[in-house]
Amino acid sequence: MKTNFRETALGVRCCRVTKEFGRGENRTLVLRGINLEINLGEITMLVGQSGCGKTTLLSVIAGLLEPTGGELEVLGLRPTEMTDMERVLFRRRNLGFAFQQFNLLPSLTAAENAAVPLLAAGIKRTEAIEKAVDLLARLGMGQRVYSLPNQLSGGQQQRIAFARALIHEPRLVVCDEPTSALDAETGQTVMELLASIAVRPECAVVIVTHDDRIFHFAHVIHSMSDGRITGSERRELKHFLL
Repeated sequence: MKTNFRETALGVRCCRVTKEFGRGENRTLVLRGINLEINLGEITMLVGQSGCGKTTLLSVIAGLLEPTGGELEVLGLRPTEMTDMERVLFRRRNLGFAFQQFNLLPSLTAAENAAVPLLAAGIKRTEAIEKAVDLLARLGMGQRVYSLPNQLSGGQQQRIAFARALIHEPRLVVCDEPTSALDAETGQTVMELLASIAVRPECAVVIVTHDDRIFHFAHVIHSMSDGRITGSERRELKHFLL
């Protein structure tokens, strides 16, 4: 399995992608022929009303759901042509996930939860925890790195989930409402960290959001409605920190 990063400037390409759930009378078409290109080196945002298909599209891109039809390429490869094990390894190496359900392990500390992707990759525990502590400090969690999830607020747990998504330096980061539980200042810090990753030419960030406070971080904003892309806006960034 080879990823041709030098041969494409695209992180993701969707061509007529559909996704449906159920069968017969219970069949629901959620994605209705999505055509979408997501560039490497950029932050792309998906916006639209609840139920328009944003999170489903994000899950298809992340490989958590298989498309019903159309063609999907992620980092130069087609997930539908991989074996189950190849898909697992591809996600582990290349993707970072930050979803609204934090899915933290209750018996692990904040640092241990953030370090999970490194530990799964075989990195030595001391090295993995050290890197997690450093990243959590950058996210304003320096005093809580050894706290358990049930000792933390929702916003603090969200920052741990965010650190877990970034710690292994993935080439594609997918985020579902990453600032929903954060105050304006912390949300700004989180987005500045994302921005520092997105400017790398081999990386891309895709964000589903309703938070217009972070729109100024986007290179491109795609609007969705009823399972379709209904508009796209390329923006001139006025605020971008390395």
